[in-house]
Amino acid sequence: MSRASTGGGDAGNRVRRAGRAAGRALRWPFTRAGRGVRRATHAQGAGESGLGKLIELHAVNSAGDMMITIALASTVFFSVPTDQARGRVALYLAVTLAPFALLAPIIGPLLDRVPHGRRAAMGCAMLARALLALMMSGAVAGGGLELYPAALGVLVASKAYGVVRSAVVPRLLPPRISLVKANSRVTLAGLLATGAAAPVGAGLHLIGPSWPLYGAFVVFTLGTFLSFSLPHKVDSAKGERRARLTSRDDGAAAGPRRPGLRTVGPSVLHGLQANAALRSLSGFLTFFLAFMLREHPLGGLGPATSLGLVAVAAGGGNALGTAVGAWLKARGPETIIAAMLGLALCATVLAAVFYNVLAIIVVTAAAAAAGLCQALAKLSLDAMIQRDVPEEVRTSAFARSETVLQMSWVIGGAIGIALPLIGMLGMAVAACLVAVGTIAAVRGLLDVARRGGRQAPRVV
Repeated sequence: MSRASTGGGDAGNRVRRAGRAAGRALRWPFTRAGRGVRRATHAQGAGESGLGKLIELHAVNSAGDMMITIALASTVFFSVPTDQARGRVALYLAVTLAPFALLAPIIGPLLDRVPHGRRAAMGCAMLARALLALMMSGAVAGGGLELYPAALGVLVASKAYGVVRSAVVPRLLPPRISLVKANSRVTLAGLLATGAAAPVGAGLHLIGPSWPLYGAFVVFTLGTFLSFSLPHKVDSAKGERRARLTSRDDGAAAGPRRPGLRTVGPSVLHGLQANAALRSLSGFLTFFLAFMLREHPLGGLGPATSLGLVAVAAGGGNALGTAVGAWLKARGPETIIAAMLGLALCATVLAAVFYNVLAIIVVTAAAAAAGLCQALAKLSLDAMIQRDVPEEVRTSAFARSETVLQMSWVIGGAIGIALPLIGMLGMAVAACLVAVGTIAAVRGLLDVARRGGRQAPRVV
């Protein structure tokens, strides 16, 4: 072999080695980040139980929802005058409220009738949103009315996924993780994914109004496949039976009644009342501040900057509440919910009193408090459902509570878009929403907490 050919071969080998080294260097940050995420989601036995895969699936779900939100927000809000945007958002809320009023008594029992198809249910919810995102991509630029049925379908599919996800968490619970901590980790993963997807969606929107929806299509398609990668025990329904809102005889006049959701004592019901008030506060602030800050920005800031500041405050509060949920796992959930109502009430009252003096501070503080209180109260409600509701009706309990909370959010949002754009008035109405929940729930929650926290189901 000639020396020239040998030298050429050595040069080629050096080029290939250099190429492989460059490839490893480029892959290293992504590989390291992926391994870090996998270690975090699979810690404390979550990898062996399958909870880690559910955490990753929920992160994908949240990222896709954020991309659709970015696409629709630019269509129904910023791209048209305030009066027209208010009408469009009102139409969106009206379209979503009516179906959820019908679906409230259906979602839970329907899921209980197919207890062995939870992976398929989550996969179908993902696939439906992927196809709806693709359908909306052709109409989003013009903002036509055909967007609203598709947006409704996205919301229904998202709610169906959320109900199933809440139901399967106990099936994947590792021995070393409590329910509160597991729910906190799942929710926190969703929040982190939402924060990561927001700039990606905004960047795609700079390319074109349809591009965030294309991104959502890809994300939800991935979620469809990930749904079927969950362990087979997700589809195990051992011990679970279909639930009813009330107890009734099983056929024998004097025979025992199976427990219904109204037979579990006042703890869960008061917790649901409190969470409904906090969720209505969230819906109210979301829409009221969106319109008010568009017309009256905070402290001389621009509309987009003002909205971004409030959104960051609310998101930060929500993330903080989710992160400390595990730390509070040993505390009584009734006491936590009562404390969150008190904190939210104080924050909204102070915001109403001092709005004209310190608007930028009180509005961001109220948004942060609302996010914190909603997150901790929801984790506590989930813990009470898991603790107090019998296993045979637990799935429907999650379904009903999620539907009630969604309806509360929509009602709060409807009040927010109907109200005059007066800051002090809006904060006063927000305080009234929380006060209603405080009056309805706090005394009962504290009574239960003083009696030891847990009340046995009343099966009569």
